[in-house]
Amino acid sequence: MSATGNPKVSIVIPTYNRRDRLHNTLHQLTRQVPGTPEFEVVVSDDGSSDDSATVAKSFADRLNLKYTYQEDLGNRVALARNNGARLATAPILVFLDTGAIAGPDFVLQHHLAHSNGSPRHALAGYAYGYNPGDPMVQVPDLLKRFTPEEMVEVYGRVHEFLDSRELALLRCDDDLTRRSVPWLVFWTINCSVHTDDFWAVGGFDEGHRGWAVEDLDLGYRLHRSGLPLHFTRKAWVIEEHQDRVFDEQYEEFQANMLRFVTNNPEPVNEIGWTVAVHENMFWSWEEDNKDLERYTDEVRGLDVSAEVELALRGVSATDRVVVIGAGGALPESMPAATVMDFDRELIERVAATGRHVTHHSLGLRTPLADQSADIVILTSRLAKFWRRWEDQFMIEARRIGRDVRCLVP
Repeated sequence: MSATGNPKVSIVIPTYNRRDRLHNTLHQLTRQVPGTPEFEVVVSDDGSSDDSATVAKSFADRLNLKYTYQEDLGNRVALARNNGARLATAPILVFLDTGAIAGPDFVLQHHLAHSNGSPRHALAGYAYGYNPGDPMVQVPDLLKRFTPEEMVEVYGRVHEFLDSRELALLRCDDDLTRRSVPWLVFWTINCSVHTDDFWAVGGFDEGHRGWAVEDLDLGYRLHRSGLPLHFTRKAWVIEEHQDRVFDEQYEEFQANMLRFVTNNPEPVNEIGWTVAVHENMFWSWEEDNKDLERYTDEVRGLDVSAEVELALRGVSATDRVVVIGAGGALPESMPAATVMDFDRELIERVAATGRHVTHHSLGLRTPLADQSADIVILTSRLAKFWRRWEDQFMIEARRIGRDVRCLVP
């Protein structure tokens, strides 16, 4: 591959003390098929103390390669990816994890997906072997015997070798536009996006520390910006098995999910935070959100103003009141309050009156501070979700207020 200084694709690889896997990842990028467009590789080191820098620079004669290093202040992979992206010069950014072994037409397929006049989108790619819950531990040994393409040919139907997103992808025929939470499967082990679209949403949130969520966060913001999320099996990788310390990583995951829902407060993300952190049911996020969408339409005409008026009896003019599940109409006599509803259309109708502070929120994790209210009213509009999440609704209501008045039957 000749280097003209005008690469079409920039591949950003964050790394930390994984010299051997970094070598394997870079080596496979030297095996790209003829006709691959010119590309550059940026290795962004999150403070390695091994000789990862030497390994990266040893490929300088075979790859158009850049290397950047940041001090080791704990896992700061979001910052590392951004720092790598800041050095990138191509119009298309591809993010690839250390230990991800790219297929021989990996770069070509990512490039083609964003070329030939195709509409702008962000693209997630398949990751064979990425199955932390039931890993195929022999993958590293098999990769010593087979090329990556031979591995896919021989083991491509073996359950343990499939991407852990396989079932979710089958349910939508790989069409993420059919999913209500498409960012749930947008993972940075293997993904790509136009560089200007990436920076238009601010890149990765550098406040994320530790394992996971920074990629969901990016996917969410890309999606909310109007950029469709797509999926491909053509630009695939194989992840070498790696040991994970799940107890430590889960604590990091919880903290990052809380940051995500705090920075992006809306019902769909409250559901994600609840099912992932409190129920350990990450994959139910999609169906739970579809239930919310259906129920929102069903109860759009449910007026709870009468029950709110009853709940307000005895409330003083100085009491700070929060109503969760307010709907689109409130008592005329109601003093200024903070009101929330899961129906964006209805809560915007309330906001237009200018009488109350409003939030588009389901009430599982609100944007309010601890003990910021005197009285919290939970209305019957929450009935559909009550059996499933009663405990979480009550925990949240008690977090934000001292007196909780529950009207859910």
